[in-house]
Amino acid sequence: MRKTYVLSVGGSLIVPAGGPDVVWLKRFRALILGQVKAGDKFFLVIGGGTTARLYQRAAIIVGAGGKAERDWLGISATRLNAQMMKTIFSDKVHAEVIINPNRKVKTPKPLVLAAGYKPGWSTDYDAVLIAKNHGADTVINLSNIDYAYDKDPKKFKDAKKLVKATWPEFRKVVGFKWRPGLNLPFDPIASGEAAKHKMRVIILNGRNLKNLRACLLGKKFRGTTIA
Repeated sequence: MRKTYVLSVGGSLIVPAGGPDVVWLKRFRALILGQVKAGDKFFLVIGGGTTARLYQRAAIIVGAGGKAERDWLGISATRLNAQMMKTIFSDKVHAEVIINPNRKVKTPKPLVLAAGYKPGWSTDYDAVLIAKNHGADTVINLSNIDYAYDKDPKKFKDAKKLVKATWPEFRKVVGFKWRPGLNLPFDPIASGEAAKHKMRVIILNGRNLKNLRACLLGKKFRGTTIA
């Protein structure tokens, strides 16, 4: 039986510091369309990534705008990235980029794109709500790390990778508060919502598309599973 997947796609995979990554975009498009051809359906929730953080950092340096305004910059970046993905997937994707994650979508199309909703809501949180509202028990989070760690590996040499973690264990790592531009394996508010609904979240390196395919096929993969 084929499945419906909810993927939270980090914006920095789509547009890293040097601009849109056309090589990755081609490979990701081929992978998703291959799964679609086999009968799978996808909700792709698109993040703001590098673009969002660049604009938010500029606002901070200039000394203009508050938390809500910086959040709106990030939201706008998610919507731009989602429009890019909508263009790439063309006739296979639902005509509208979904903004409100609480809205149930009925469509014959195998792909639905979603972007940021409103201040205080990350796209990770949107992905959890979309999964809940469409009967999916798993969110696959694609970022630029192979695993989540028990603490920041860039700061602590003794940081240990998490292959499997419970929600209480993981929430000790990411904390409980959200702020614009926060760069964590999975947003604290989204983590709380996923834990509440006993949802599973898988964190993978989105650049390793062979590994993502293994995960989608139920095979052994590199990554962190939280449940």
